[in-house]
Amino acid sequence: MKRTIIASLFLIIACKEEKKEMKTAIELQQTEKKVVLNNESNEVEDAKKWLEKSIVDYFKADIGSEEKSMQKITTKDYFDYKTDATNVDMDVDGSLTEKEFQDKWKSKFDTSKSGIGVGFLITAQDWNKIEVGSCDLKSSSKDEYTFNVVLVDDGFKAKYPSVIKVVKENGSFLIADVLQDEPK
Repeated sequence: MKRTIIASLFLIIACKEEKKEMKTAIELQQTEKKVVLNNESNEVEDAKKWLEKSIVDYFKADIGSEEKSMQKITTKDYFDYKTDATNVDMDVDGSLTEKEFQDKWKSKFDTSKSGIGVGFLITAQDWNKIEVGSCDLKSSSKDEYTFNVVLVDDGFKAKYPSVIKVVKENGSFLIADVLQDEPK
């Protein structure tokens, strides 16, 4: 009888210890989830701030240095793609026909939203003062953030909606794609 009582006491104590361990493990998981969500939230916010600042700085830069400014804030693939799109059917060395452009880039980009024949980020050749009217997160995954962006130029009363994908490479953000719509 004594052995049964002692065994029962050990069993009760062991069950209580197991419950404490389970509770601690659950609390740790919940804390880890909160930390991960906070880090993702901070990354999204950092990407958004970087994008807004980069756009404003790009349009404030000297017109003669547009190409260099664009190279600094875009991936190499996107820079090459947008350069090709801008020069489609132009009378310049290396320009492609629209079909050649489609064939070259259709596997990497949505060529229907490339902004053929128009500039980077906006469709106008001239602008007064480009500002970011809105920049809202559309989606995100590891080191990739997609924003719905509307650029505005109050001087010309123009709005330029686009979807911009930002990636994080080697610790810094870069524009990896811009889906451009016609101005409103």
